[in-house]
Amino acid sequence: YDWDKVTSLLAAQAPFWEPGTAPGYHALTQGYLVGEVVRRITGASLGTVFRTEIAEPLGADFHIGLPASEDDRVAELIPPPRGGAIEDGDMSELTANMATNPGIDVRETRTRAWRAAEIPAAGGQGNARAIARVHSILANGGEVDGRRYLSEAGCRRALELQVEGHDRVLNTPARFGLGFGLAGGVLPTPNASVLYWGGYGGSLAVIDMENRAAFGYAMNRMESTTTGDVRAVGLVMGMWGALAG
Repeated sequence: YDWDKVTSLLAAQAPFWEPGTAPGYHALTQGYLVGEVVRRITGASLGTVFRTEIAEPLGADFHIGLPASEDDRVAELIPPPRGGAIEDGDMSELTANMATNPGIDVRETRTRAWRAAEIPAAGGQGNARAIARVHSILANGGEVDGRRYLSEAGCRRALELQVEGHDRVLNTPARFGLGFGLAGGVLPTPNASVLYWGGYGGSLAVIDMENRAAFGYAMNRMESTTTGDVRAVGLVMGMWGALAG
């Protein structure tokens, strides 16, 4: 919950391997790394910039740092069964470092401290409609309801491959663009203009630039997965089937 402490520790951290030579998923730290760049440029926190520049103009019911006034609307997460992906005893050293430094306790998400904290990579709070609404900016070339948020070229940059190979943290094949997984990774996609990522418990966001479609799935009953699950994948496959006619 201590933004300055986390970003200071990250700034002092030596890389575990030569940057750019292999992917390694930053499960929690990605949000602090990106958020600190945003803070240094704008002078405002990532949650503030997201709210004023994206969520409020879009009318998206999504928060990075939830006001106390919204607490009664939040569904409590039901932890996944024990023995799942984050708790496996045969985790690699890097995976164990991600999962246990500090340890992950789903019950913390029910506290006011968690909800108020800006934890951009894991603490965003909203519903599936809001997830799809936010990602519709990228799906629609940067413009939604007549308001332009990004240029079309800026949106397409998210599709540029940054690194690929065997992910040293997730222990799966990975192809990463700017902030998202790319076609050819763990999710089968109908075209090469798809961005996606899933979250701990089964959540999923998909952006299909070719079909101008955005998909969001959020759950409160978690499964033992860190990259989406069959509930969400089945739904997005149904969406693509409908789009294909």
